[in-house]
Amino acid sequence: MAAWSAQSRHVTCIEVVGKARNITSMKTIRWGIIGLGRFGTIHAETLQSLPGSELVAVCNHDEASLRQAAIRFPGTAAIRHYADVVNSSDIDVVSITTHWQQHYEIAEAALEAGKHVFLEKPMAATGAQCRRLLEAAGGSAGYLMVGHICRFDPRVTLAQQAIAEGRIGRIVSMHAKRNLPKAPGNIRLDKISPLMGDGIHDGDLMMWFMGRAPSRVYARNVRSNNFTYPDLGWAMLEFDDAAVGIIETNWCLPETVPTVIDATLEVVGTDGTLTIDCSNTGFTLVDANGPKMSDTVYWPQQHGQRVGALATELAYFASCVRESTAPTVITPYEAARAVIVMEAAEESAIVGQPVNLSKCDASA
Repeated sequence: MAAWSAQSRHVTCIEVVGKARNITSMKTIRWGIIGLGRFGTIHAETLQSLPGSELVAVCNHDEASLRQAAIRFPGTAAIRHYADVVNSSDIDVVSITTHWQQHYEIAEAALEAGKHVFLEKPMAATGAQCRRLLEAAGGSAGYLMVGHICRFDPRVTLAQQAIAEGRIGRIVSMHAKRNLPKAPGNIRLDKISPLMGDGIHDGDLMMWFMGRAPSRVYARNVRSNNFTYPDLGWAMLEFDDAAVGIIETNWCLPETVPTVIDATLEVVGTDGTLTIDCSNTGFTLVDANGPKMSDTVYWPQQHGQRVGALATELAYFASCVRESTAPTVITPYEAARAVIVMEAAEESAIVGQPVNLSKCDASA
């Protein structure tokens, strides 16, 4: 696979999104959403606000959810079976926002049907499934893009650009935390682990900044409640002897913490440092329940519309489809690599030993 230029990707993203704002000559991209949980609903709201995109259909296996969706999103088809979405000639792009363990089956079917696929992260439930999706994407008429939203966060892209320009020298150390209060954490812990659910963001960013995968990973999980997955996980990514990255994911913070998500990423180089602080959103409301911050970057509502990084991400993919250009801000290969590395971290936590990643490559 061709080497990737971080700086060129950043520029491409800005240029394409800029073009998406020129709605006078824009071809409408028709979307169907499969999965109407919390994030699927946010996707639908965002697409309704996106110039040049039309929400044509929503799909969910639960009939009650479909009835609610028909009211919430008038004018869209409410479909129960995903096969009817991926085979519809009225749909250009399938957005998959189901449970992550259902991603592979639906994405494969959509790619085989020639649809463009926007697939929320994690790409699939296993590295093996990711590799098969890479094959399916390679033989499909449609493009595949996995939703790693942090690559569309302006704070992150500014950091990546500074690293690509050599402003902090060679990276030697990275430390990330992405922690949640108990309530949102408890909702997730029967569905996905902290490392695979949130640590995958920082693992992907560390590999993006380094330009390669780690050589070894060591991880530990801690369980404090009786959920399917442990409440917190730590992983150490070793990039041979050149650099080390620490990933902290704790989904059992006290409910009284004011942050939406306690997330920072510090990068230390030979000539400087940088810090990405996603904990402080710039807006704090104090009411009877105490101080709480609100999201101002990822998918906030403004003037009745969803704006932010998710809208930029979806607009970018729509532009790729419109202009017949494969996405490069995040490639399927990189998305698969992120799953494989987190899968290795989970294995390490189980066996209590480091896992060598020399043979754990998405192209293997």
